[in-house]
Amino acid sequence: MTANFEQTLNIISLDGAAATGKSSTAHAVAEALNYLHVDTGSHYRIICYHLNEKSIHPIESPELLAALNGFKVDTILKKNSVLFEIDQREVESDDLRSYTVNTQVSQFASLKPVRDFLLRYQRSLVNFARRNHFKGMIVEGRDIGSVVFPDATLKIFLEADESTRIARREKEGHTDVINERDTIDATRKLSPLTCPKDALSINTSRLSLDEVVSIILKELSQKDESK
Repeated sequence: MTANFEQTLNIISLDGAAATGKSSTAHAVAEALNYLHVDTGSHYRIICYHLNEKSIHPIESPELLAALNGFKVDTILKKNSVLFEIDQREVESDDLRSYTVNTQVSQFASLKPVRDFLLRYQRSLVNFARRNHFKGMIVEGRDIGSVVFPDATLKIFLEADESTRIARREKEGHTDVINERDTIDATRKLSPLTCPKDALSINTSRLSLDEVVSIILKELSQKDESK
């Protein structure tokens, strides 16, 4: 289903658990390659934020479906990153990293209506990238290489030890329930967090951002040379 779209554009899927370095890596790679950067984790956080505002709980319900069907989605390009907005409202970063969102985002992300809603949107961004003259896109998340873009040009999976990830969150000034989110993400029935068999796994615990980016750029270059 997605192959025809992907053949027209280089796509790098960047998966991994919380605080493995996905966002900083994706931003740096996108800047180096002039690719469109898509942070799908923010999509789920924005959905979670808006559903919380409507006092909708993370369970499948008529209220959840009605809210999703009523959302008006906009895609805004800021430099080379996609900004996902609902009802023409940009949500502050601190609100998306609140304790409430941190504790509920994985629960909402485990619901089929939410995943279906965002899967359609995320796949549509290939056309958005093409219209805005990008030669490729790097998409970060938890099921990009396994579900959203299974035929991605290059699949990367980031890992890091638990203590490193917790320290990163504390340095950012955010409170995150890393263990709980890991369990929900890895054990959910729909699109669980998993390293695709054909992905390059990189442990970022003792690597600098530049080192991680260098590994990815080298791997992509080798892919291009082998075409």
